[in-house]
Amino acid sequence: MEIEVVGAVIVRDGLVLCAQRGPGGEDGGRWEFPGGKVEPGESPRSALAREIQEELGCGVEVGAAVTTTRHQAARVIVLTTYWCRLTSGAPLPEEHAAIRWLPADQLDELDWAPADLPAVALVAAQAARISAGMRPLGEIS
Repeated sequence: MEIEVVGAVIVRDGLVLCAQRGPGGEDGGRWEFPGGKVEPGESPRSALAREIQEELGCGVEVGAAVTTTRHQAARVIVLTTYWCRLTSGAPLPEEHAAIRWLPADQLDELDWAPADLPAVALVAAQAARISAGMRPLGEIS
């Protein structure tokens, strides 16, 4: 059985929001792009907007997909990560141990959950494109 999960790469003022999982559970203490499960009958984008409102107490506009990956844990997890932009409120770590805003070229300094590593690499590559004066790919500007 596969579980569909979504994650948000929230960018504000050139910084990326990183969320640390609580100490219990799978990958406890590691960092992730916040998000959660897609419920039956729900689109991935609406699920992501709902999850961010529930987990962080803020609104986001969901943009283009960054990547989709499959991971074998206790079950098969299909994770799609999307570029997002804050539209209301300020993120608060209601369901996370901590949150941090980091430049994309510093994301690799955190201990990321394995499912998020492909998206971390793509977000860092995006930052390199912007630094080189190239147009971003898919990001909400």
